[in-house]
Amino acid sequence: MFDWNDLRHLIAVSRAGSTLAAARALGVNQSTVHRRLVELERRIGLGLVKRRPSGYRLSELGEALIDDLLAVETAVGDLERKIRSLKLDLAGTIRLTCPEPIVPRIAASGLLDRFHERYPGLLVELVTSDRYLNLAEGEADIAFRSGEPVDDRLVGRKVCDSVWAVYASRSYVQKHGRPRDIADLATHALIGFDGIMQGHRVARWLPAVVPDARIVSRTSSMLGAVAAVKAGVGIAPLPTTLGDAEDTLVQVLPPVEALTRAWYLLTPADLRRTPRIAAFVDWLLDDIPALREALIG
Repeated sequence: MFDWNDLRHLIAVSRAGSTLAAARALGVNQSTVHRRLVELERRIGLGLVKRRPSGYRLSELGEALIDDLLAVETAVGDLERKIRSLKLDLAGTIRLTCPEPIVPRIAASGLLDRFHERYPGLLVELVTSDRYLNLAEGEADIAFRSGEPVDDRLVGRKVCDSVWAVYASRSYVQKHGRPRDIADLATHALIGFDGIMQGHRVARWLPAVVPDARIVSRTSSMLGAVAAVKAGVGIAPLPTTLGDAEDTLVQVLPPVEALTRAWYLLTPADLRRTPRIAAFVDWLLDDIPALREALIG
């Protein structure tokens, strides 16, 4: 129905008594004040000012509205001060959790360095774990996580896809050959998953597709799986981000669709609105290409 800026011009005229004085108070030219008044009256369909030889004064209708207009001015001023205060109060720690192998990639991307330069009062603390920390219970503030969110208390956005393939070391392939297909994995030494990795989708996928798998080693971390494969101990499914980055590893089977999941940036809904979390999430989402590069290369 009306623009707040037009109300500001009307209030200024009511205080100053002329469009010229109001223009000086607002830091605009006189024609702008006059145009704003005309537009305001057009929009609401009421005459709000009267021209007098000595200048302008409010009409009876303007007088009837002026107390409400001043209340709006006060409310807007309070809102602007609160917003400025919140912007200046960007201080504290942001706990970001992600799988351990992602940490060096995030660090190398420069995302955190640039964020700290922009917000020197905020510190991003990395909480690394192959276990999914409980964001809703306060174990961390923000997470990079693969797999569809299952907690409706979290909000976020998909960033990219996490793709997995089956890898072996070059030395292993030279000694034992490479599997022809997934079923042929039963004839090879395999790396299994244990501990906190037992609930991971890869730990469930391997025995499901190779029920008679010959597990020669088990690991409770993704970096442990990479190390075992590099050492030639056996074959294992790995994220292509990690497997393709190792010169001594080769994809012996192509990406497995059943293991593909989306990477999400997640945070509790109530935290998303706090200034420090909003600043960091918005910073990351403003540079999706760099974020994707950090997560999947």
